[in-house]
Amino acid sequence: MAADLPLFERLAIIGCGLIGSSIAHGARATGAARQIAIYDASPEARARIAELGLADEVSETAAQAVTGADLVVFATPVRAIGEAARACATALKPGAIVTDVGSVKAAVAEALTEAVPDSVFVVPGHPIAGTEQSGPDAGFAELFHRRWVILTPQAREDDAYLEAVQRLADFWTALGAEVERMDEKHHDLVLAVTSHLPHLIAYNIVGTAADMEEVTRAEVMKYSAGGFRDFTRIAASDPTMWRDIFLTNKDAVLEILGRFTEDLQALSRAIRWGEGDKLYDLFSRTREIRRGVIAAGQESAEPDFGRKRGG
Repeated sequence: MAADLPLFERLAIIGCGLIGSSIAHGARATGAARQIAIYDASPEARARIAELGLADEVSETAAQAVTGADLVVFATPVRAIGEAARACATALKPGAIVTDVGSVKAAVAEALTEAVPDSVFVVPGHPIAGTEQSGPDAGFAELFHRRWVILTPQAREDDAYLEAVQRLADFWTALGAEVERMDEKHHDLVLAVTSHLPHLIAYNIVGTAADMEEVTRAEVMKYSAGGFRDFTRIAASDPTMWRDIFLTNKDAVLEILGRFTEDLQALSRAIRWGEGDKLYDLFSRTREIRRGVIAAGQESAEPDFGRKRGG
C-alpha cells in the first residue's frame, strides 16, 4: 500500500452504479476508508444498497452523505454531476477532497469547480475500468485491479492541494489501480479515441443489424460471430451514461469521428478496387496494436477474479 490505512475517515459516494458500488467494495475490502456513506437518487437503489451492506450509512440526501466526509466521490452520469455537487455544496467540510469517476474531464472539472466552495480540493478523476453491467449489484472490489485511473488536477502548486492529489492517488492505489496524471483536455481526446468512438461504433453497428429488413433479428442473435458478440457487449452499456458522455465530450468525439470517417472511406475504396496490399498493411498494423494491448495487461475490461455478485 502507498500509505497507512485507513486513508480517509469518512468516504461519501454519490451515485451507486457499477463504479460507485465497486469503490465501496474496494474501500471496504482494503480498509481504505473507515466509514462509508452512500447516496443514490433512486429509492430502489438505496434500498438495495442497504440490503447488500455496501455502506455504513445509506443517506437520504446527498448533503447528508457528504457531511463530515473527507473524500467525496461523484459517481453519477456526467451531466448530473454539477447538479449533485450543488445539492450538497454547503454540507462539504473545509479541506474535503472532491472527485468524480466520469469519462469526460473538462466539462466535469468546470461543473465541480463552479458548484463547490473554494475551501475544498477538487481533483477530477477517471478509472478506466468497467463492464456492461450497472446498478448496486454490479460492483466488485477487484474491478480496479491493474487498471489505470487518470487524475486531472487543477493547475495549482500549493502544498495543500498537491497533498490532496497525492492522498487521492494513494486511495486508488490501495484499491489496486495504477494512477496517471494528465491534462483534462488531453484526457478527453485520448478517451475519445480509446473508448468513446469504439462505443459509438458498437451502438451503430448493433443498431444497423437490428434495423436490416433482409436479415431478421433472430438470425442476428442466432448466428452472431465473435466480433459481433463483442460489439453487443459494448452496446449493452448504460445508455444514460453514454448519452451524457457523447454530449459533454462532443468536440473531441466529432474530431476523432471525422478522422475515422476519412479512414473508413479510404478502406472502402481499397475494397472496391481490390487493393489487397493496402488491406494487408492495415490489418498487420492493427494486429500489432492488439498485441500491445495484451502485453500491457489491458485485454479485458472485466478481469476474472472468481468474484461473487451481490444479492
